Amino acid sequence: QVQLVESGGGLVQPGGSLRLSCAASRSIFSINEMGWYRQAPGKERELVATVTSGGSTNYADSVKGRSTISRDNAKNTMYLQMNSLKPEDTAVYYCNAYYGLRLYWGQGTQVTVSS
Repeated sequence: QVQLVESGGGLVQPGGSLRLSCAASRSIFSINEMGWYRQAPGKERELVATVTSGGSTNYADSVKGRSTISRDNAKNTMYLQMNSLKPEDTAVYYCNAYYGLRLYWGQGTQVTVSS
């Protein structure tokens, strides 16, 4: 079994920043791709960003230029730095990772952008 635990969410004003963390209970060294997704109320879960073991990144157009995804294999942790936050970024943010053929998800962390 693998556990992914997100943290770092909270309430932030528009224009503010947050750094989300996703800590894995097992080594992430061999995981090719990890990702962040989000789900707003009444909407489907959508991709935010992914990062490969080689450091290649991919971002949704809605967060491109405002967010940076990274991973620290030594700490078994993936991060999502989000800047210039907008009210439409409000959602529950989830991380995921494949271990073998099985996809694991974290429990999510709430991000609320509001004045």
